[in-house]
Amino acid sequence: MMAQKSELHQRAESEDAKHNVANARSLYIRAFEGYVGKGQIDEGVACGVKATALYYKDNLYKEAFELLRRVDQQIDGSNSQASNKSALHYQTSKERMQMYVKLRKSDRAKEQMGFMENHVSRSGNESLRDDLLYQKAIFYYTFGQTAQGNAVFKEMASKLTAQKDYDKVDEVYQMLLASGRQSNNAGMLNQAYSSYMVWKDSVTAIKTAEEIDSLKLQIVKNEEIIADKDDSLSARQLTISGLIVLAVILAVVLVLGAMVLMRFIVLTRTQKKTIRLANESNALKAKFISNISDQLEPTLKKLDSKQPEVRALLDFSEHIQTLSDVENSENVEMEDVHVQPLCESLIEEIKPRLADSVTLTVNVPKVEVKLNKDYITYILRHLLNNAVEFTPSDGKITLEFKKRSPKTYQFLITNTGAVIPEEKREDVFKPFLEIKDLTDGDGLGLPICKQMALKINGDLDIDSAFTKGTRFVLNLHV
Repeated sequence: MMAQKSELHQRAESEDAKHNVANARSLYIRAFEGYVGKGQIDEGVACGVKATALYYKDNLYKEAFELLRRVDQQIDGSNSQASNKSALHYQTSKERMQMYVKLRKSDRAKEQMGFMENHVSRSGNESLRDDLLYQKAIFYYTFGQTAQGNAVFKEMASKLTAQKDYDKVDEVYQMLLASGRQSNNAGMLNQAYSSYMVWKDSVTAIKTAEEIDSLKLQIVKNEEIIADKDDSLSARQLTISGLIVLAVILAVVLVLGAMVLMRFIVLTRTQKKTIRLANESNALKAKFISNISDQLEPTLKKLDSKQPEVRALLDFSEHIQTLSDVENSENVEMEDVHVQPLCESLIEEIKPRLADSVTLTVNVPKVEVKLNKDYITYILRHLLNNAVEFTPSDGKITLEFKKRSPKTYQFLITNTGAVIPEEKREDVFKPFLEIKDLTDGDGLGLPICKQMALKINGDLDIDSAFTKGTRFVLNLHV
């Protein structure tokens, strides 16, 4: 059990509540040092971990990792039992994993998750075991490993439901739904929502059954009272009256339970119908937009394509058609592709348009990967063309290919120059967010690339940790 909080600890929590990050961080570090000096290692680790979170909240990752190293040293040098040391090391490993997740470094995050498993085993702490399942689910869903995430999530939901911790299960389901919405993964969102409603119905049935069992137990007790007082007519009559009242209550509970179940069943059907209608509506919208594009194209081709406005309309029509085709595609075929010659051909395309003294670096090994060549070519060509457009003289453009795990690969396209503001990084992948002069570009290139990446079991993001320009990361899961 933790001792009374020190004055520094209380002041740190007060500043934290006011969102004064720098002040709170400094106070937490001082509280950590004060606790350690008094031999209160549990309280010290809690403050050290809080300060770490506030470091990387401001993207000060170097300082955050250094502070965690100090915390681990204090844990190792403390007089705590081995099991408690493992529980404390779990907290620091968990914080590192969360930082690597934020940095999109899946291998390092997975390494920390392995350390967390070892710490849980050594600590024998069941609550940490539950938290580990939660952290695993976050890891798998963050890096697009939906099947593994579903398996861990199912194990966690079943365990928490068995413990009757229904609020925690509901919280985890909400996290999964939020993850599906954030990644625009309609399949994952529909599956999660269906599972959520089924779980809701099952919990309602469990609660109703528990109430019924409680009433049945009460009835059994009343029957025992009747047997014990069989020689007393008045007592027997009183008990029978109570039994009748309980029977009536039981009947009412059964009726109410049936009504609640029917309500959830109707709600589930209504929600499923709403999702189906929404999907159908989106399909019709996509088809409508595609038809408009098809109708406009013959007329536009009769105009002078040398005019900038006409050329812009033709490109816009083509992009709309491409976006519609990608969104409507279901089974995207994959094939074995030699990555190096593909990348080299794209690099040759952009060389004539490079600004003066721009350094072009290619780091692609001779490997063969199963992917959709057309989609990958489109994505890389667009990202490289963007890099050429936004890289000034004496700048650098880099194309890399990396193997992150046996079934995970990455293309990284980096260029120096202006940095995309953090608040706009998600919006660049969403089409039709603002009205634009089409002669300056229609803004559909990156949304098309994003949809193509999702269709081939991958994803396209901007590396938030890269601050000397812009780095696009194309993740592929084969």
